[in-house]
Amino acid sequence: MKKYTIGEIAQKYDVSTDTLRYYDKEGLIPFVKKDKANRRYFLETDFQYLDTILCLKRAGIEVKQIALFIEMCLKGDCTLEDRYDFIQEKERELEDKIARFSESLDYLRWKKWYYSEANKAKTEDIFFEEGTTQVDPKFYENYLKNMSENKINY
Repeated sequence: MKKYTIGEIAQKYDVSTDTLRYYDKEGLIPFVKKDKANRRYFLETDFQYLDTILCLKRAGIEVKQIALFIEMCLKGDCTLEDRYDFIQEKERELEDKIARFSESLDYLRWKKWYYSEANKAKTEDIFFEEGTTQVDPKFYENYLKNMSENKINY
């Protein structure tokens, strides 16, 4: 079976060798082997674990939690239910995070549209409630309505 160096794995997964060494130190990759010169190497059978680790990391899961999950995986079938529960919990957390990001993105798009229109008018006074510097809420409401009807282009 082909052995892959830490550099090859770093390149394959677009992570640094320092990151992989850190993951090894923190117990995320206990399956990694070392040759006689104490250099880390990986086998193709390690790829699924690496895929899982990097997916969990991109999802924002803490290194210590990922290490616990990998430890459960290596214990085998006796941890299936715990692994399912872990993944289900992380899925919910990620869905919540995505929803919050989506709300933030929607608001940033509103502000982008707002400033685009204000720039065209050379003033943002067009949005203010009369006699104030407060944006009239009807503009945001109209913006949301037009967005839902796909009437606004960027």
